[in-house]
Amino acid sequence: MPAAPPDAAPSWAVGSVVVHRIDEIPLPPQTGPWLLPAATAEVVSEQDWLRPDFADRDGVLRLDSHSFAMVVDGLRVVVDTGIGNGKTRANPAWHDLRTDYLERLARAGFPPESVDLVLLTHLHTDHVGWNTREVDGSWVPTFPSARYLTAKAEYDFWAACDMDEARAAMFRDSVHPVEEAGLLDVVDVPAGGVTVAAGLELVPAPGHTPGHTAVRVTSGGATALITGDCIHHPVQLAHPEIGSCVDIDPERAEATRRELLASLAGANALLLGTHFPPPTAGRVVADGDTYRLEPVPGRSAAPAEGLRTGGLSASTVAGSPWNPTSR
Repeated sequence: MPAAPPDAAPSWAVGSVVVHRIDEIPLPPQTGPWLLPAATAEVVSEQDWLRPDFADRDGVLRLDSHSFAMVVDGLRVVVDTGIGNGKTRANPAWHDLRTDYLERLARAGFPPESVDLVLLTHLHTDHVGWNTREVDGSWVPTFPSARYLTAKAEYDFWAACDMDEARAAMFRDSVHPVEEAGLLDVVDVPAGGVTVAAGLELVPAPGHTPGHTAVRVTSGGATALITGDCIHHPVQLAHPEIGSCVDIDPERAEATRRELLASLAGANALLLGTHFPPPTAGRVVADGDTYRLEPVPGRSAAPAEGLRTGGLSASTVAGSPWNPTSR
């Protein structure tokens, strides 16, 4: 196996699966007070374990935008696709970005044409942006050989939603082109979750959005859970009642958080936060009546090897265990 380059993506071993974090951008300091308004500086400062990694000394939360990438059952998988480049966005921190995300993805061993599956935990702007990239003035799928998967409940909710123009524009540039290319699959996700490849499951985690899912990875007796936005920041382990200003169903979102944290506490499972800043991952441990995160820093790993050619065909997907409906 080749040595990891100096700027290799941080990664975590989950049995034989190596999960790579593909960085996009750190989010600006004002993100925390907007996104999690109940996580005041006073509340954050009560939790010494949040500093210095997850909050600064003034109680300001640190948050990031990144994807996770891995090879599972021979398939090259990307979980969530961040904000994207060159897109018109109402949020100034997301508007017209120019990052080297695709280069980072390729250096980790996942050039766009090699990716087989893109798992979308939900259809919010900062999770679907790299679904597409601009080519000759048009938005085209970034991962042309991949199947893009999201929950049917998620797709159906937004399909029936009266969107404002900002959200409608996001669907036009980041969701509809994938759908029009015949690459989008919507998946029924029952209460017990659904297997999309050996050792890879979509797990229902509703509340932030109606069809929100987390992603569970299992291999060799080890388990990891990728949060999506059911947990935005580790402060929510200490205060599961703290919700996001954009939770569609705040009560259900809190119930989901509590259920997931209770299932993870003491289970030696790795929690990988989709917006957690470095060290990004950790073990959930009980702390009185709530929880805290025991960090597990990532390590530099060599790029993923064994590139596939041609990705998954529609006929392959039709016989898959998740029984998708193509769009």
